[in-house]
Amino acid sequence: MTGVRVTTRAGVVRGRRVSVGDSVVHAFLGIPYAGPLVGAARFAAPSAVEPWEGERPATEHGPTPPQGPYPAPSSELLPSVIVDGDESLNLSVWTPEPGTGRLPVMVWIHGGAFTRGTHRLPTYDGAAFARDGVVVVGINYRLGALGFLSLAGAPDNRGLRDQIAALEWVRDNVADFGGDPDQVTVFGESAGAMSIAALLASPRAEGLFRRAIVQSGNAVSASDLGDARLVASEFTETLGLPPTVVGVADLPTAELQRAQDALGLALVGDPNPSRWGASTIARGLGVMSMFPTIDGDILPALPIDAIRAGAGRGVEVLAGTTREEMRFFLVPTGLAAVVTAEMLPGIVGRLGVGADAVATYSRNRPDESPGDVMCAMFTDYSFRSGTADLVDAIATRDQPAWQYEFAWPTPVRDLRACHALELAFVFDTLNGSSQLTGPTPPQELADEMHSTWVRFATTGDPGWDRVGTNRPVRTFGDASLGADAVVVDPRADELAVFRQQ
Repeated sequence: MTGVRVTTRAGVVRGRRVSVGDSVVHAFLGIPYAGPLVGAARFAAPSAVEPWEGERPATEHGPTPPQGPYPAPSSELLPSVIVDGDESLNLSVWTPEPGTGRLPVMVWIHGGAFTRGTHRLPTYDGAAFARDGVVVVGINYRLGALGFLSLAGAPDNRGLRDQIAALEWVRDNVADFGGDPDQVTVFGESAGAMSIAALLASPRAEGLFRRAIVQSGNAVSASDLGDARLVASEFTETLGLPPTVVGVADLPTAELQRAQDALGLALVGDPNPSRWGASTIARGLGVMSMFPTIDGDILPALPIDAIRAGAGRGVEVLAGTTREEMRFFLVPTGLAAVVTAEMLPGIVGRLGVGADAVATYSRNRPDESPGDVMCAMFTDYSFRSGTADLVDAIATRDQPAWQYEFAWPTPVRDLRACHALELAFVFDTLNGSSQLTGPTPPQELADEMHSTWVRFATTGDPGWDRVGTNRPVRTFGDASLGADAVVVDPRADELAVFRQQ
C-alpha cells in the first residue's frame, strides 16, 4: 500500500499522498474522533472511540452528519454532500509530513446555519495549507435536532460538545501528524464562526486553542434555555410526542429530519417571539431554530457577555465579514427586488431601528435601490456589528485582536461580496468554486488571503495594526483601495446604528 502510517491513541491509520503543484502532502481522511451515532447515542454526549486492531485506511472521507439538502436557490450556489453512516463524528488531517516537527495547527469548523454542512466539501480541502507548512484538521459535528435541539433528559449543546471532543482529539493526537498541540488556531465561517465565539466563552474549551479566526459570525447567536425548550415543544408536538429525549430517542433519523425541516419553515413563516421565544428570533437572525443554548455548562452565558467578563483570555482573535453578506440570502430569492422605498422602514423596523437609520444608509447609496439598502442594513445587523463588538471586547482588555473585510464582488447574480464568497480564497481552492465565484476568480487574491491566514496561524500576527483605540480594518479585494489597504472604521456612521442598540 502507498501512503504513510500514523499511530493515534485509538489505533493505526494509513493516509494517502496528495500532489499540490510541485509539492506532495499527506491526507488522512475520515478518522473517527467519537463513537458512532446509533440509537440513544444520537442524543448523548460524544462517547470515546473504540480502539481498533491492525491498520485502518484513512484514504476516503467518512459519512456526513444527518442533514437535508439546501433548498433552492441556495442549492444552486452552495455545494452539498450528504453521505449516510453512523461514524459521522469524524475528522480529516492534511499535513506536510507526519511526525517531523511541531508545526502550527488549524482546525476548521464549517458553517451551514447549524443544520447543514460537512468538512469534506472540496472547497475545504486542506492540502494548500499543508503545502504551506500548516497541519489542518477539518471536523464534522452534529447538526439540527441531533446537535442542538434542547430536550429534557439530554445534554444541551451536543454539537458544541462534539467540537470540544474533536479539539481534545487534536490535543492528544496532532503531534503524531507533525503538529504542535500548543499552537492550535480554530477557524470557521458562519455557524462555524458563531461556534468559535461559543467556544471562546466556554470553560470546557479553555486551553484547547491559542488563536481564533472568526469569519462572518457574531458572538450573540445563543438562545436562552427557556426559549430553546419552546422550540423543542414545537418540534415534538408535530410528532405527537412529549418534549423529552425519551420521546424522540427511538425515532428514525429520517423522521427527525422531516420534523426539523417542517419546523424551520414554520419559524420563517411565523417569526413570532411569543411562540418561539424572543432570544430564538433575535439571536437566530429570524431563520435559525436550533443553535447553541445558554445551558450553564458548556455555555454559561451569552458569548459576548462571557468574553467581556474575561472568557477566552489569552486567545488571539482575527475576525471579519464580507462587505455584502446578506445579498446571498436576499437577492437570489427575489426579496431585494420587490422592496420599495415605502416598504423599507417597516421591514428594517423589525431590527429595532427607525427612519433615521434608513436615511443614513440611503444617503450613502444615492444610486442604489431600496433593496440594496435593505441588504446593507441586514448585513450590518446580522454580521458586521457583532463582529465589531467581538473584536472590541477582546481589544479592550489589551489582548491582540484584528479585523478584516472581504470586498471582492463576484460576477454571479449580482451577489457582490456576499456571504461565503471568501471561503475558496481562504483555502486556495478556487478551481472548485465556480458556483459562487464565477469562472475566472483572481488567484492573486487567494494568494493574499490564504497567506494571511497562514501567517496568523504561524505567528499570531496577520500583518497589520491590531485594534486599539481605533479599529483598523484590512480590506481584501477592493480594487479602489489598492493592495494592503487598511481603513479605520469603514462606514462608521452605519456601524454605529446597530452598535448603539
